[in-house]
Amino acid sequence: MEILPHDLQLYLEDHCDPEPAELQKINRYTYLKVLRPHMLSGHYQGRLLSMLSKMTQPRRILEIGTFTGYATICLAEGLTEDGLIHTIEIDREFEEMLNQHFKSTNVDKKIIQHFGPAAQIIVEIKEDSFDMVFIDADKKNNLHYFNLVFDKVRPGGLIIIDNVLWKGKVYGGETDADTKTIQELNDHIAKDTRVEKLILPVRDGIMIIRKK
Repeated sequence: MEILPHDLQLYLEDHCDPEPAELQKINRYTYLKVLRPHMLSGHYQGRLLSMLSKMTQPRRILEIGTFTGYATICLAEGLTEDGLIHTIEIDREFEEMLNQHFKSTNVDKKIIQHFGPAAQIIVEIKEDSFDMVFIDADKKNNLHYFNLVFDKVRPGGLIIIDNVLWKGKVYGGETDADTKTIQELNDHIAKDTRVEKLILPVRDGIMIIRKK
């Protein structure tokens, strides 16, 4: 889902770096073969994630919600030479596909895959200092994930949360349960004095949070 008008989105994509060829293939594969392909980060958001990673040069990244691996690969572009991404996916049936995607983009040695419930795995991961966390999984638990990862993020590190504009519903007077959940997340973080934060109207809204 994209918040911005389609013609503006096309203009933005035309005026950022081109989508790498292997990511184009993953994009196409996702839309041809996978249910709910709109969950893919896609070209413009992928370049945003890549740039944030390159600016930060993280050694350790945690990703909650792998899907078809597109965002994982974008985040990997900025890793240090000894950098790693821990990525969590609920659906183990994606494992073979993900292995192929990571190998085709030469990042497979930088990816540690975890399959299962994210809340459980976050606690079990033997890392105590992440430079960057990307939360893009089941939206009803985003606030819980934020709270779980907070102490694992170093001062100055980033937490990035996707889909925070929720198809425009969060500011459009909608009252369904899912919308209220996203509103509660946004309101909670807006009041959190431990972080600096802003929402970018990229696709379905992406929140950039910097831990003080």
